[in-house]
Amino acid sequence: MEKTCIIAEIGSVHDGSLGNAKKLIEMVGLSGADAAKFQTHIASAETLRDTPMPSYFKDEPRYEYFKRTSFTLEQWHSIKITCKENNVAFISSPFSVEAVALLEEVKVEMYKIPSGEVTNTILLDEVARTGREVILSSGMSSWKELDDAVDILSRYHDKITILQCTSEYPCSYEKVGLNILQELKDRYSYPVGLSDHTLTPYASLAAVTLGATVIEKHLTFSRFMYGSDARNSMEPQEFTDLVKGIRAIEIMKQNPVDKNKATESLHEMKTVFEKSIVSLIDIPKGAIITSDMLGLKKPGTGLPAKRLKDIIGKKTSTFIAKDTLIKKLDLIEK
Repeated sequence: MEKTCIIAEIGSVHDGSLGNAKKLIEMVGLSGADAAKFQTHIASAETLRDTPMPSYFKDEPRYEYFKRTSFTLEQWHSIKITCKENNVAFISSPFSVEAVALLEEVKVEMYKIPSGEVTNTILLDEVARTGREVILSSGMSSWKELDDAVDILSRYHDKITILQCTSEYPCSYEKVGLNILQELKDRYSYPVGLSDHTLTPYASLAAVTLGATVIEKHLTFSRFMYGSDARNSMEPQEFTDLVKGIRAIEIMKQNPVDKNKATESLHEMKTVFEKSIVSLIDIPKGAIITSDMLGLKKPGTGLPAKRLKDIIGKKTSTFIAKDTLIKKLDLIEK
């Protein structure tokens, strides 16, 4: 089993501050995650000024928000350097062909196709032509739309991972769609993962047990921060705990247990916790054993409990004191 790629979705949580972006990258490195994922917006290239705002964030016009929170080429270079310094991969989602050109100058390590761009065949083709690894989200796509997107990407290379995603913020447990992970795997034969928009770690942990190789989860300094993503993101300690949970699951999956061998290694525990056949009363020599003379008590170092019925009716070869482990030598074999 390969290591799960854990992606911290920074998105626009930095709110246009390069300092915030760098500090978030440091948090990703400290958490043990593998990558920091940004969104590369060029407002004039991707949206009209009167584009409606999403239901979960109406505090600022979309165009103005993207323009205000975008970075210059020089700032993107600085972000890439900070990622390298913190040993995390630099990933970004382009929202225009111009954004792809910018990210190529920065030498982004991997592209993430956001859910809203799956039907943007021009963008898909531009990203695929770079030859870089691509993560394809499926948050608002039908199977036919995903088929078409995968077809375009796969014309150039097979470095593709497809994420189950539900484009709701936050996403309820009922709409996570863990069942789709296997459907994606069967349909496309590419690695699969989960872009998790719930407010807890549970969906991500479950996805890893089901074979997800990539987990993407939003990260923020605080859910009280301004912006479209913060309120639906994980705070630093929560994110770190998620990473620890995924790494623990990896260890479990990488180490299958042989039940019989495990039992052999637990012999000492068995002798402490299992029960043996014992005398409940003083039993004279030559007595015929009856059920009321015997009981089952710890430790498990004597005759095992399962032999109780076999002993009833046998004759004792010696005196057996009360509360004594019954031994095979205490009985006369017929």
